Amino acid sequence: METKETIGIDVSKATLDVHIHSNKCKGTFENSKKGFSLLVKWAYGNSPVPTKNILFIFEHTGLYSEKLSEHLSKEGIPYTVVSGLEIKRSLGIVRGKDDRIDAAKIALYAYRLRDEITLSKAPSKRIRALKKLLSLRERLVRQRAGYKASLKEQKKVLAEKDFGLLFKVQKKMVAELTKQIDTIDGEMDSVIKSDTELDRIFGLLLSIKCIGKQAAMFLLVHTDGFTKFDNARQFAAYCGIAPYPYQSGTSIKGRSRVSPMANKGIKSLLNMCALSSIRHNSEIKRYYDQRIAAGKNKMSTVNIVRNKLVSRAFAVVNRGTPYVNVYKHAS
Repeated sequence: METKETIGIDVSKATLDVHIHSNKCKGTFENSKKGFSLLVKWAYGNSPVPTKNILFIFEHTGLYSEKLSEHLSKEGIPYTVVSGLEIKRSLGIVRGKDDRIDAAKIALYAYRLRDEITLSKAPSKRIRALKKLLSLRERLVRQRAGYKASLKEQKKVLAEKDFGLLFKVQKKMVAELTKQIDTIDGEMDSVIKSDTELDRIFGLLLSIKCIGKQAAMFLLVHTDGFTKFDNARQFAAYCGIAPYPYQSGTSIKGRSRVSPMANKGIKSLLNMCALSSIRHNSEIKRYYDQRIAAGKNKMSTVNIVRNKLVSRAFAVVNRGTPYVNVYKHAS
């Protein structure tokens, strides 16, 4: 696609502010199915460029932009979704906040990078369902952990016979949350089994030692079924585990380090998988011990293990066969 026109959309809960880059035409529409249709019709009618050369662009705003992505994907309309931080940093110093001005900035950003932008595609319904279920599960797990922590601390200083109701209610909450978490786990299993491709990928991920069901689920969702990223390095950068050089001229020569810009949730989960591998996977444990004995940094070694797991995940999916522990056969 040759992009000759960019249309920036600032997405909010109720409205969509739109800006056509070439003629500075502005419009505001409802954030609804009816509004989406009117927006596209208005944009095509007011732009002097052929429809095949028009690109729509907007920031990722979670639930508020999800329906717009679905509509544009369904209609086969070229669009891209970008990080708000990426746009903000590309435009220099900005003062004030206005939705119409933001739409113009988004359109300008896209026009400047029109030859480099990659088109977006809405995830499948099953991936979206899994993502929402995972998000709900995380909230319930946090709530359960809070009740468990409170109970543990209260038992140290309070007598249960004097505060029976206090303990009883919290124990019931823990039990109920556990029940609902199990229900969500069952529903996620059903969603995966209902899709042959997702079930195949899920099975391949589970073949990697120390990648459990939750880690496999997160990998499946955050890669959109391993279609969102071209390779393991790109996903590692998204997770915040890919090391980058830190040097400038002759005065600054620091060690390579990871970026703080990352998906902290999946990074934390990969960290737990890496620590589990170091404890329970003889191959990884040997590698870890050798590096530590050689005086290498512990956290950098753990990060290497995280990257190994991500590389193995992409390898088994791209190859289409389960992970084989070559080290075990060699020994």
